[in-house]
Amino acid sequence: MHRNNPIGVFDSGVGGLTVVREIRKILPSEDIVYFGDTARVPYGNKTKKTITKFSIENVEFLLRHNVKLVVIACNTSSSLSLGFLKRCFRVPILGVIEPGARRAARVTRNGRIGIIGTKATVESAAYTKEIQRLDPDIRCFSKACPLFVPLVEEGWLRHAITREIAGVYLGELRSKRIDTLILGCTHYPLLKPVLKGILKRDVAIVDSAKEVALEVNEVLREHGLLRSAGRRRRYRFYVSDDPKRFRRLGERFLNMRIDCAMRSSS
Repeated sequence: MHRNNPIGVFDSGVGGLTVVREIRKILPSEDIVYFGDTARVPYGNKTKKTITKFSIENVEFLLRHNVKLVVIACNTSSSLSLGFLKRCFRVPILGVIEPGARRAARVTRNGRIGIIGTKATVESAAYTKEIQRLDPDIRCFSKACPLFVPLVEEGWLRHAITREIAGVYLGELRSKRIDTLILGCTHYPLLKPVLKGILKRDVAIVDSAKEVALEVNEVLREHGLLRSAGRRRRYRFYVSDDPKRFRRLGERFLNMRIDCAMRSSS
């Protein structure tokens, strides 16, 4: 691995671009190769065996681009496959679960944390297990929110229907008196304004995308792999299906122009 090699990021679709956005903010000199498995999205309703198989193929694809570190931007893959991937590959691999869980455990004041995510992420209890490993006295309350992803991808970020659905999903968590909410899916940061409008003002929202970007910075620094300053950065985007749709959605997630997204199998 060389410090000027790119960072690799993969997700089941476009949601992982919220992680790319945070990495851009914290590490503006780094090159990034992104792979979105848009042909097989969503991962959240698939078995652990299938998700792990897809995740292995995604890492192998990124390694063909000589990445120096891999970020699993998918919460579902992070919760079900991270440990196996770390045993299979020598490149540093980070998931989004542990950074988000650590942040939530630090900021909660009353020890009551809410977690929203896909069905697979919630059923894995990955966030709960990590939080309670850090502090067994913290109570966690999880809620699967399967409609959030299609609403985000439809662009209905502030639509009345989105607010109504979010109110139903979060109503159960509000009744648990949570003071911290983990966004356990990389699509969900785009819904922050809606979520904040439903939750009490003093509820802290933990964005795992931001937390994993901070950890990327720490790991690269520890390994002496931070990119040399002064060189022009480069972003490359690959998808397994429909590059045009990815570009359209991706520009919304990244808040930047995507000049080219290429189709490639994982």
